[in-house]
Amino acid sequence: MACKHIITIARQFGSGGRAIGEALADKLGIKCYDRELISIAAKESGVDPEVFNSVDEKAANSLLYSLSMGLFSFGSSYDTGNLPVNDRLYLLQHKIIKKIAQEGPCVFVGRCADYILRDRGDVVSIYICADLDYRIKRAVEQKEINENKAEQAVLKTDKSRANYYNYYSGKKWGQPENYDFCLNRTRLSDEQAVKVIEDYLSII
Repeated sequence: MACKHIITIARQFGSGGRAIGEALADKLGIKCYDRELISIAAKESGVDPEVFNSVDEKAANSLLYSLSMGLFSFGSSYDTGNLPVNDRLYLLQHKIIKKIAQEGPCVFVGRCADYILRDRGDVVSIYICADLDYRIKRAVEQKEINENKAEQAVLKTDKSRANYYNYYSGKKWGQPENYDFCLNRTRLSDEQAVKVIEDYLSII
C-alpha cells in the first residue's frame, strides 16, 4: 500500500515501539527516524553526538522561560548555545523533524514529533504500550538489563519520557486523547502489531 501519512510513534519503554516503527517503515517503503535525529542534530550543530545522547528525550528547565521572554523563535538565528544542552537538542530536533516531514511520508519515533507536527493534516499519531510484565521481560531479553533492576529501569525511563513530553508539549504523555491510535501490543508479535497499524492506516 502506498503510504500517504507521516506517522509518529510514542512508546512505553520495553513495548517494542522502536522495532514496530522500523518494521512499519520497512513494510511501507519509507524511512524511520529515531536515534538518527541525534546524529543529524550533532552534525548540524557541531556538538559531540555523545553529549546529545546523554540528554536525549530528557527535559531541561529553561526553554519555556526563554520562549516566553522572546529570546528564541523557531527558525530564527538566535544562538541556542546559551541554552542547556537538553533545550538545544530539542530545538534542533524540532527544526529537523519539520524539515524531514516536508519531504514526504516517514515514521518518527518519540521526541514529541506528534506535537511538533500537530498542525499538519497528514500526520497519524500512535501510542504503543504493553503490560508491565511484558516490558520487563523484553527489557531483560533484548536490552540486556539486569533482571533485578529491570522494573526500576522501565519505570524510570517511562517517567523521563513523560517529563520530556509534558514539558515541551504542555500535554500529557500517554493520555489516549492525545493520539489518533493507541495500541496495547502485549498479545501481539511485532509483525502482528505492524499489520494492525497498517489496517488502521488503510481506512483513514
